[in-house]
Amino acid sequence: MRRTDSEGRGPVRYGPPPPEPGLPVLPELSAAAAAAAGRSHGEPPGGSPALLDAACGYWARRGLATERGHVVAAPGAPTLLLALTAALGGDVLLPRPCPAWWAPQARLIGRAVYHVPTPAECGGVPDPYALLETVRRVRAEGGRPRVLVLSVADDPTATVPPPEVLHAAVEAAADEGLHVIGDETWRDTLHQPRDTVLIGPAEMDHARVTVLADLSGAFLPPALPVAVARFPATTAGGALRARTLDVLTALGAAPAAPAAAAAAYALGEPDEITERLTAAVRLHARVAAAAQRAVLAGGALARPPQAGRHLYADLGPLRGALAARGVGDAQDLEDFLGERLGMPAPGGHRFGDDIDALRVRLSTGPFLGSTREERMASLTAPDPLELPHVERALSMFGSAFDDLRAEAQRMEPPR
Repeated sequence: MRRTDSEGRGPVRYGPPPPEPGLPVLPELSAAAAAAAGRSHGEPPGGSPALLDAACGYWARRGLATERGHVVAAPGAPTLLLALTAALGGDVLLPRPCPAWWAPQARLIGRAVYHVPTPAECGGVPDPYALLETVRRVRAEGGRPRVLVLSVADDPTATVPPPEVLHAAVEAAADEGLHVIGDETWRDTLHQPRDTVLIGPAEMDHARVTVLADLSGAFLPPALPVAVARFPATTAGGALRARTLDVLTALGAAPAAPAAAAAAYALGEPDEITERLTAAVRLHARVAAAAQRAVLAGGALARPPQAGRHLYADLGPLRGALAARGVGDAQDLEDFLGERLGMPAPGGHRFGDDIDALRVRLSTGPFLGSTREERMASLTAPDPLELPHVERALSMFGSAFDDLRAEAQRMEPPR
Protein backbone atom coordinates (compact mmCIF):
# COMPACT_ATOMS: atom_id res chain seq x y z
CA MET A 1 0.00 0.00 0.00
CA ARG A 2 1.44 3.37 -1.00
CA ARG A 3 2.04 5.86 1.82
CA THR A 4 0.55 9.31 1.61
CA ASP A 5 2.82 12.28 0.90
CA SER A 6 2.64 13.56 4.46
CA GLU A 7 3.54 10.16 5.85
CA GLY A 8 6.19 8.99 3.45
CA ARG A 9 8.21 11.84 1.95
CA GLY A 10 9.93 13.37 4.94
CA PRO A 11 10.20 11.40 8.19
CA VAL A 12 13.62 9.99 8.94
CA ARG A 13 12.08 6.75 10.21
CA TYR A 14 11.19 5.85 6.62
CA GLY A 15 14.77 6.27 5.46
CA PRO A 16 16.57 3.18 4.18
CA PRO A 17 19.10 1.30 6.30
CA PRO A 18 22.49 0.46 4.77
CA PRO A 19 22.44 -2.56 2.44
CA GLU A 20 22.53 -5.72 4.53
CA PRO A 21 24.90 -8.62 3.83
CA GLY A 22 22.15 -11.15 3.14
CA LEU A 23 24.39 -13.92 4.51
CA PRO A 24 24.36 -15.92 7.76
CA VAL A 25 26.54 -14.64 10.59
CA LEU A 26 29.89 -16.41 10.93
CA PRO A 27 29.84 -18.89 13.85
CA GLU A 28 33.08 -17.40 15.19
CA LEU A 29 31.49 -13.94 15.39
CA SER A 30 28.45 -15.36 17.15
CA ALA A 31 30.73 -17.16 19.62
CA ALA A 32 32.69 -13.99 20.38
CA ALA A 33 29.48 -12.07 21.03
CA ALA A 34 27.99 -14.87 23.14
CA ALA A 35 31.11 -15.12 25.29
CA ALA A 36 30.75 -11.45 26.24
CA ALA A 37 26.99 -11.57 26.84
CA GLY A 38 27.42 -12.81 30.39
CA ARG A 39 29.55 -9.87 31.54
CA SER A 40 28.06 -7.79 34.33
CA HIS A 41 30.00 -4.65 33.37
CA GLY A 42 29.49 -2.62 30.22
CA GLU A 43 31.91 -1.07 27.78
CA PRO A 44 33.26 2.38 28.69
CA PRO A 45 32.22 5.33 26.51
CA GLY A 46 34.51 5.39 23.50
CA GLY A 47 35.26 1.67 23.67
CA SER A 48 37.47 -0.67 25.70
CA PRO A 49 41.25 -0.90 25.25
CA ALA A 50 40.85 -4.26 23.50
CA LEU A 51 38.49 -2.80 20.91
CA LEU A 52 40.57 0.34 20.39
CA ASP A 53 43.79 -1.68 20.01
CA ALA A 54 42.08 -3.89 17.43
CA ALA A 55 41.04 -0.76 15.50
CA CYS A 56 44.62 0.52 15.65
CA GLY A 57 45.88 -2.74 14.18
CA TYR A 58 43.26 -2.61 11.44
CA TRP A 59 44.35 0.88 10.34
CA ALA A 60 48.05 0.09 10.68
CA ARG A 61 47.64 -2.76 8.18
CA ARG A 62 46.21 -0.19 5.77
CA GLY A 63 49.12 2.20 6.10
CA LEU A 64 47.70 4.51 8.79
CA ALA A 65 49.79 4.26 11.95
CA THR A 66 47.36 4.77 14.85
CA GLU A 67 47.60 4.86 18.63
CA ARG A 68 44.84 4.00 21.09
CA GLY A 69 44.57 7.63 22.22
CA HIS A 70 43.50 8.68 18.73
CA VAL A 71 40.54 6.29 18.38
CA VAL A 72 36.97 6.08 19.70
CA ALA A 73 34.19 3.53 19.19
CA ALA A 74 30.44 3.95 19.36
CA PRO A 75 27.30 1.83 18.96
CA GLY A 76 26.85 2.51 15.26
CA ALA A 77 27.95 5.07 12.70
CA PRO A 78 24.98 7.47 13.03
CA THR A 79 25.68 7.96 16.74
CA LEU A 80 29.38 8.48 16.08
CA LEU A 81 28.75 10.97 13.28
CA LEU A 82 26.32 12.89 15.50
CA ALA A 83 28.97 13.12 18.23
CA LEU A 84 31.62 14.24 15.75
CA THR A 85 29.32 16.87 14.24
CA ALA A 86 28.43 18.22 17.68
CA ALA A 87 32.09 18.33 18.67
CA LEU A 88 33.21 20.13 15.52
CA GLY A 89 30.48 22.77 15.42
CA GLY A 90 29.40 24.78 12.39
CA ASP A 91 27.49 23.89 9.24
CA VAL A 92 27.93 20.66 7.31
CA LEU A 93 28.61 20.10 3.61
CA LEU A 94 27.74 16.81 1.94
CA PRO A 95 28.04 15.47 -1.61
CA ARG A 96 24.81 14.97 -3.54
CA PRO A 97 23.80 12.14 -3.33
CA CYS A 98 25.16 10.76 -0.06
CA PRO A 99 24.30 8.03 2.49
CA ALA A 100 20.83 8.49 3.91
CA TRP A 101 22.06 8.61 7.51
CA TRP A 102 24.49 11.55 7.13
CA ALA A 103 22.18 14.58 7.00
CA PRO A 104 19.76 13.66 9.84
CA GLN A 105 22.58 13.68 12.40
CA ALA A 106 23.45 17.30 11.66
CA ARG A 107 19.86 18.46 11.45
CA LEU A 108 19.00 16.74 14.72
CA ILE A 109 21.37 19.08 16.57
CA GLY A 110 20.31 22.16 14.62
CA ARG A 111 23.14 22.36 12.12
CA ALA A 112 22.52 23.55 8.58
CA VAL A 113 23.28 21.05 5.82
CA TYR A 114 24.37 22.00 2.31
CA HIS A 115 24.62 19.52 -0.54
CA VAL A 116 27.31 19.92 -3.19
CA PRO A 117 27.16 18.30 -6.66
CA THR A 118 29.54 15.42 -7.37
CA PRO A 119 31.78 15.04 -10.44
CA ALA A 120 30.41 13.23 -13.48
CA GLU A 121 32.70 10.22 -13.05
CA CYS A 122 31.84 9.25 -9.48
CA GLY A 123 29.90 9.88 -6.30
CA GLY A 124 31.12 10.15 -2.73
CA VAL A 125 33.07 13.41 -3.06
CA PRO A 126 32.01 16.92 -4.04
CA ASP A 127 33.20 18.58 -7.20
CA PRO A 128 36.01 20.80 -5.86
CA TYR A 129 34.93 23.91 -7.77
CA ALA A 130 31.33 23.47 -6.68
CA LEU A 131 32.59 22.99 -3.11
CA LEU A 132 34.51 26.28 -3.16
CA GLU A 133 31.52 28.09 -4.65
CA THR A 134 29.15 26.62 -2.06
CA VAL A 135 31.40 27.51 0.87
CA ARG A 136 31.76 31.10 -0.28
CA ARG A 137 28.02 31.43 -0.90
CA VAL A 138 27.18 30.03 2.53
CA ARG A 139 29.61 32.42 4.21
CA ALA A 140 28.20 35.34 2.25
CA GLU A 141 24.75 34.42 3.57
CA GLY A 142 25.99 34.36 7.17
CA GLY A 143 26.58 30.59 7.51
CA ARG A 144 29.54 28.90 9.19
CA PRO A 145 30.70 26.00 7.01
CA ARG A 146 32.94 23.85 9.17
CA VAL A 147 32.63 20.17 8.19
CA LEU A 148 32.81 18.22 4.94
CA VAL A 149 31.75 14.58 4.98
CA LEU A 150 32.82 12.45 2.04
CA SER A 151 33.28 8.80 1.15
CA VAL A 152 36.03 6.83 -0.58
CA ALA A 153 33.69 3.95 -1.49
CA ASP A 154 30.26 5.40 -1.85
CA ASP A 155 26.81 4.51 -0.70
CA PRO A 156 24.57 5.05 -2.62
CA THR A 157 26.40 5.21 -5.97
CA ALA A 158 28.75 2.23 -5.34
CA THR A 159 31.58 4.18 -6.99
CA VAL A 160 35.17 4.84 -5.87
CA PRO A 161 36.50 8.34 -6.59
CA PRO A 162 39.82 8.41 -8.47
CA PRO A 163 42.69 9.58 -6.22
CA GLU A 164 43.13 12.80 -8.17
CA VAL A 165 39.45 13.70 -7.76
CA LEU A 166 39.57 12.97 -4.03
CA HIS A 167 42.81 14.92 -3.65
CA ALA A 168 41.31 17.99 -5.32
CA ALA A 169 38.29 17.85 -2.99
CA VAL A 170 40.45 17.43 0.13
CA GLU A 171 42.73 20.27 -1.00
CA ALA A 172 39.74 22.55 -1.60
CA ALA A 173 38.40 21.70 1.86
CA ALA A 174 41.78 22.53 3.42
CA ASP A 175 41.92 25.86 1.59
CA GLU A 176 38.57 26.79 3.14
CA GLY A 177 39.44 25.58 6.64
CA LEU A 178 37.00 22.67 6.64
CA HIS A 179 37.51 19.55 8.73
CA VAL A 180 36.99 16.42 6.63
CA ILE A 181 35.21 13.33 7.92
CA GLY A 182 36.11 10.46 5.60
CA ASP A 183 33.55 7.65 5.70
CA GLU A 184 35.45 4.43 4.89
CA THR A 185 32.63 2.02 5.72
CA TRP A 186 32.84 0.25 2.34
CA ARG A 187 36.59 0.46 1.63
CA ASP A 188 37.08 -3.27 2.24
CA THR A 189 34.38 -4.27 -0.26
CA LEU A 190 36.07 -3.32 -3.55
CA HIS A 191 34.77 -5.50 -6.37
CA GLN A 192 38.06 -5.39 -8.27
CA PRO A 193 40.67 -4.64 -5.58
CA ARG A 194 43.60 -5.20 -7.93
CA ASP A 195 42.24 -2.80 -10.53
CA THR A 196 40.74 -0.11 -8.28
CA VAL A 197 43.01 2.42 -6.60
CA LEU A 198 41.58 3.52 -3.26
CA ILE A 199 43.41 6.12 -1.20
CA GLY A 200 41.77 7.57 1.88
CA PRO A 201 41.69 11.31 2.63
CA ALA A 202 43.70 10.84 5.85
CA GLU A 203 46.61 9.68 3.67
CA MET A 204 46.44 13.01 1.85
CA ASP A 205 45.93 15.35 4.82
CA HIS A 206 47.10 14.03 8.20
CA ALA A 207 46.01 17.08 10.17
CA ARG A 208 42.44 17.79 9.04
CA VAL A 209 40.83 14.39 8.42
CA THR A 210 38.96 12.13 10.81
CA VAL A 211 38.28 8.64 9.46
CA LEU A 212 34.98 6.95 10.30
CA ALA A 213 34.04 3.34 9.58
CA ASP A 214 30.79 1.51 10.26
CA LEU A 215 31.86 -2.10 10.77
CA SER A 216 28.55 -3.39 9.42
CA GLY A 217 29.88 -2.47 5.99
CA ALA A 218 32.36 -5.33 5.82
CA PHE A 219 32.77 -7.13 9.13
CA LEU A 220 29.68 -7.24 11.35
CA PRO A 221 25.97 -7.93 10.93
CA PRO A 222 23.63 -4.96 11.60
CA ALA A 223 22.50 -6.72 14.79
CA LEU A 224 25.94 -5.99 16.31
CA PRO A 225 26.35 -2.25 15.67
CA VAL A 226 29.83 -0.79 16.18
CA ALA A 227 31.61 2.09 14.44
CA VAL A 228 35.11 3.42 14.99
CA ALA A 229 36.79 6.75 14.27
CA ARG A 230 40.45 7.69 13.92
CA PHE A 231 41.42 11.27 14.79
CA PRO A 232 44.43 13.25 13.57
CA ALA A 233 47.54 12.78 15.72
CA THR A 234 47.73 16.49 16.50
CA THR A 235 46.85 18.74 19.41
CA ALA A 236 43.67 19.78 17.62
CA GLY A 237 42.88 16.14 16.84
CA GLY A 238 43.28 15.22 20.50
CA ALA A 239 40.96 18.03 21.54
CA LEU A 240 38.37 16.92 18.96
CA ARG A 241 38.55 13.36 20.27
CA ALA A 242 38.03 14.61 23.84
CA ARG A 243 34.97 16.65 22.83
CA THR A 244 33.58 13.67 20.89
CA LEU A 245 34.03 11.46 23.95
CA ASP A 246 32.17 14.05 26.03
CA VAL A 247 29.21 13.86 23.65
CA LEU A 248 29.22 10.05 23.59
CA THR A 249 29.39 9.97 27.39
CA ALA A 250 26.50 12.42 27.71
CA LEU A 251 24.45 10.26 25.36
CA GLY A 252 25.36 7.06 27.21
CA ALA A 253 26.51 5.82 23.81
CA ALA A 254 28.88 2.96 24.55
CA PRO A 255 29.03 -0.20 22.41
CA ALA A 256 27.25 -3.18 23.93
CA ALA A 257 29.72 -5.73 25.28
CA PRO A 258 28.72 -8.53 22.84
CA ALA A 259 28.99 -6.17 19.86
CA ALA A 260 32.33 -4.80 21.06
CA ALA A 261 33.73 -8.31 21.53
CA ALA A 262 32.64 -9.31 18.03
CA ALA A 263 34.10 -6.09 16.62
CA ALA A 264 37.46 -6.62 18.32
CA TYR A 265 37.57 -10.17 17.00
CA ALA A 266 36.67 -9.11 13.44
CA LEU A 267 39.12 -6.20 13.38
CA GLY A 268 41.89 -8.65 14.20
CA GLU A 269 41.17 -10.13 10.76
CA PRO A 270 41.75 -13.82 11.46
CA ASP A 271 41.61 -16.17 8.48
CA GLU A 272 37.92 -17.01 8.78
CA ILE A 273 37.01 -13.30 8.73
CA THR A 274 39.12 -12.46 5.69
CA GLU A 275 38.02 -15.58 3.83
CA ARG A 276 34.33 -14.82 4.41
CA LEU A 277 34.82 -11.19 3.44
CA THR A 278 36.61 -12.14 0.22
CA ALA A 279 33.92 -14.64 -0.71
CA ALA A 280 31.08 -12.26 0.16
CA VAL A 281 32.58 -9.39 -1.84
CA ARG A 282 33.08 -11.66 -4.84
CA LEU A 283 29.45 -12.81 -4.61
CA HIS A 284 27.97 -9.33 -4.31
CA ALA A 285 30.19 -8.09 -7.13
CA ARG A 286 28.90 -10.82 -9.48
CA VAL A 287 25.28 -10.11 -8.59
CA ALA A 288 25.69 -6.32 -8.78
CA ALA A 289 27.24 -6.59 -12.25
CA ALA A 290 24.37 -8.82 -13.40
CA ALA A 291 21.82 -6.39 -11.98
CA GLN A 292 23.54 -3.49 -13.72
CA ARG A 293 23.39 -5.35 -17.04
CA ALA A 294 19.66 -5.86 -16.53
CA VAL A 295 19.17 -2.16 -15.77
CA LEU A 296 21.08 -1.12 -18.89
CA ALA A 297 19.27 -3.67 -21.06
CA GLY A 298 16.00 -2.21 -19.84
CA GLY A 299 16.92 1.26 -21.09
CA ALA A 300 17.88 2.81 -17.73
CA LEU A 301 21.29 4.03 -16.60
CA ALA A 302 23.69 2.89 -13.88
CA ARG A 303 27.41 3.36 -13.34
CA PRO A 304 29.37 0.11 -13.00
CA PRO A 305 29.28 -0.76 -9.27
CA GLN A 306 32.78 -0.79 -7.78
CA ALA A 307 32.17 -1.46 -4.08
CA GLY A 308 29.54 -2.47 -1.59
CA ARG A 309 26.30 -4.38 -1.97
CA HIS A 310 24.24 -2.08 -4.16
CA LEU A 311 24.01 -0.02 -7.33
CA TYR A 312 22.40 3.31 -8.17
CA ALA A 313 20.03 3.34 -11.12
CA ASP A 314 18.69 6.32 -13.05
CA LEU A 315 15.37 5.61 -14.76
CA GLY A 316 15.16 9.04 -16.35
CA PRO A 317 15.23 7.59 -19.90
CA LEU A 318 12.05 5.66 -19.01
CA ARG A 319 10.20 8.67 -17.63
CA GLY A 320 7.40 8.48 -20.19
CA ALA A 321 6.65 4.82 -19.50
CA LEU A 322 6.78 5.45 -15.76
CA ALA A 323 4.49 8.47 -16.03
CA ALA A 324 1.93 6.25 -17.76
CA ARG A 325 1.98 4.14 -14.57
CA GLY A 326 1.57 7.10 -12.23
CA VAL A 327 5.26 7.54 -11.40
CA GLY A 328 6.31 11.17 -11.46
CA ASP A 329 9.10 11.47 -8.92
CA ALA A 330 11.54 9.48 -6.81
CA GLN A 331 8.97 8.77 -4.07
CA ASP A 332 6.55 7.35 -6.62
CA LEU A 333 9.39 5.32 -8.13
CA GLU A 334 10.37 3.97 -4.72
CA ASP A 335 6.82 2.78 -4.12
CA PHE A 336 6.36 1.41 -7.64
CA LEU A 337 9.61 -0.54 -7.84
CA GLY A 338 9.38 -1.72 -4.24
CA GLU A 339 6.04 -3.32 -5.04
CA ARG A 340 7.01 -4.51 -8.52
CA LEU A 341 10.34 -6.04 -7.48
CA GLY A 342 9.36 -7.23 -4.03
CA MET A 343 12.50 -5.66 -2.55
CA PRO A 344 13.47 -2.27 -1.12
CA ALA A 345 14.19 0.35 -3.77
CA PRO A 346 14.74 3.60 -1.87
CA GLY A 347 14.44 6.67 -4.05
CA GLY A 348 17.27 9.09 -4.63
CA HIS A 349 15.55 11.72 -2.48
CA ARG A 350 16.47 9.57 0.54
CA PHE A 351 20.10 10.29 -0.30
CA GLY A 352 19.79 14.03 -0.84
CA ASP A 353 19.17 13.76 -4.58
CA ASP A 354 16.54 15.82 -6.37
CA ILE A 355 13.12 14.24 -5.82
CA ASP A 356 12.22 14.91 -9.45
CA ALA A 357 15.13 12.74 -10.62
CA LEU A 358 14.01 9.13 -11.13
CA ARG A 359 16.86 7.44 -9.25
CA VAL A 360 16.91 4.51 -6.84
CA ARG A 361 19.42 2.48 -4.88
CA LEU A 362 19.06 -1.25 -5.47
CA SER A 363 20.66 -3.77 -3.12
CA THR A 364 22.13 -7.15 -4.02
CA GLY A 365 21.25 -8.96 -0.78
CA PRO A 366 17.69 -9.92 -1.82
CA PHE A 367 19.05 -11.83 -4.85
CA LEU A 368 21.00 -14.28 -2.70
CA GLY A 369 18.05 -16.32 -1.51
CA SER A 370 15.29 -16.34 1.10
CA THR A 371 16.63 -19.13 3.34
CA ARG A 372 19.93 -19.77 5.09
CA GLU A 373 20.55 -22.74 2.81
CA GLU A 374 20.01 -20.72 -0.35
CA ARG A 375 22.27 -17.92 0.85
CA MET A 376 25.07 -20.27 1.80
CA ALA A 377 24.72 -21.97 -1.57
CA SER A 378 25.08 -18.54 -3.21
CA LEU A 379 28.24 -17.92 -1.21
CA THR A 380 29.94 -21.19 -2.05
CA ALA A 381 28.81 -21.80 -5.64
CA PRO A 382 31.49 -21.55 -8.37
CA ASP A 383 29.01 -19.47 -10.38
CA PRO A 384 26.17 -18.13 -8.20
CA LEU A 385 24.37 -16.72 -11.24
CA GLU A 386 23.61 -20.29 -12.36
CA LEU A 387 21.81 -21.20 -9.13
CA PRO A 388 18.05 -21.51 -9.74
CA HIS A 389 17.02 -19.08 -6.98
CA VAL A 390 19.54 -16.43 -8.05
CA GLU A 391 18.72 -16.88 -11.73
CA ARG A 392 15.00 -16.62 -10.98
CA ALA A 393 15.42 -13.45 -8.89
CA LEU A 394 17.54 -11.76 -11.56
CA SER A 395 15.08 -12.79 -14.26
CA MET A 396 12.17 -11.23 -12.37
CA PHE A 397 14.26 -8.13 -11.76
CA GLY A 398 15.18 -7.81 -15.42
CA SER A 399 11.62 -8.35 -16.60
CA ALA A 400 10.45 -5.27 -14.69
CA PHE A 401 12.89 -3.11 -16.64
CA ASP A 402 12.15 -4.92 -19.91
CA ASP A 403 8.45 -4.12 -19.48
CA LEU A 404 9.22 -0.45 -18.98
CA ARG A 405 11.54 -0.39 -22.01
CA ALA A 406 8.88 -2.05 -24.19
CA GLU A 407 6.28 0.49 -23.08
CA ALA A 408 8.69 3.35 -23.73
CA GLN A 409 9.28 2.03 -27.25
CA ARG A 410 5.53 1.80 -27.90
CA MET A 411 5.17 5.42 -26.86
CA GLU A 412 7.80 6.64 -29.32
CA PRO A 413 6.29 8.55 -32.24
CA PRO A 414 6.58 6.79 -35.61
CA ARG A 415 9.46 7.91 -37.77
